[in-house]
Amino acid sequence: MKRALLTLLFFTTLFTQVNAQDTLIFKGQFSTWLNYNSEKDLSTWTGARYIPQLNYLYTIKNDQLIDIEVSTNIFGSLGSNLSDSTFTDGQIKPYRAWMRFSGKQFELRAGLQKINFGSAIMFRPLMWFDEMDARDPLNLTDGVWGVLGRYYFLNNANIWAWMLYGNEDPRAWEIAQRNKDYPEYGGRIQFPFKASEIGLTFHHQTINMSSLMGTTLPLSAVSENKMGFDIKIDWHIGLWLEGSWANKNANLALLTNQEMITLGADYTFGIGNGLYLAVEYFTAANDTKAFEFADPIHFMATSISYPIGLFDNVNAIFYYDNSNKIFYNFLNWQKKFNSISVNVMAYWNPVTSTLPTSGGTGNLWGGKGIQLMLVFNH
Repeated sequence: MKRALLTLLFFTTLFTQVNAQDTLIFKGQFSTWLNYNSEKDLSTWTGARYIPQLNYLYTIKNDQLIDIEVSTNIFGSLGSNLSDSTFTDGQIKPYRAWMRFSGKQFELRAGLQKINFGSAIMFRPLMWFDEMDARDPLNLTDGVWGVLGRYYFLNNANIWAWMLYGNEDPRAWEIAQRNKDYPEYGGRIQFPFKASEIGLTFHHQTINMSSLMGTTLPLSAVSENKMGFDIKIDWHIGLWLEGSWANKNANLALLTNQEMITLGADYTFGIGNGLYLAVEYFTAANDTKAFEFADPIHFMATSISYPIGLFDNVNAIFYYDNSNKIFYNFLNWQKKFNSISVNVMAYWNPVTSTLPTSGGTGNLWGGKGIQLMLVFNH
């Protein structure tokens, strides 16, 4: 929190020095929701979130730009049931706080930022730095502290490089905390090939395995290397393949290696206003030896969207856990106005989620229920 306050103070000082030709933009997003779930001890949840965002843009000669973004995640919720039991939760924390220097073919961004890449939609093996849930209409995810540089070639190829520091919380696929005292680093190359786009990615980080392994061995600084690939082909239909392998430099039994693969396809049918369909097959395993796939998990995912007129859209997402033979069902009707959108969501899921990508929404959407959400963007 101290680092975030210093960053905000630095940016605020810059804002006071802008001149008339600079651009200063203030905007934000307010959302409030009401959730009823008959299978939860606290059956009714209500809450609100406000993300104010301040952007400063300064244009330099030769189409170079300096821009800054600062935003805060302010949220609170209240859970209750018919017996008057209640639970409250709330927090104020930095959401984004970065500065970027960019030109026609490059950008360099430093601070608290979102970093994501890959071609998969619902099951993303390359979800290394975010926790976005495909069912979340707000697409919320915390950022990471670090520096990211990207260079774009004229043939649409691009190179990424990053250095992260001070990040501790595990992300969607991780089970152990990162050791925030060690820097993380990595990179990515993405290039076109005929009707496809191919990406190769690498990341190195240090994690703390001591609490998980239940041992006094010095496992607070275990090195982990992640390697990933993704390819997307735009043919008559969209096709993609995405995978990753994470290897730790210590003998941690089944936690030594992790492998994930997603195969997906999508197509928009010429039915009515256009019926969009996406399907994915996902498999993952934790192994002592790399690529054993000794006891893998298997999931299928389907997303269906249909626009009803100009302002309404219906989206359904279904997951099937082949290992446990259970379904996850989610339906969202969204109506958009100029700056307001209304979401009516219904779900029918197991009370305890086994979805590997559910993030914070897994607890809220476990069981059977309905959720109303109002979103206002200004």
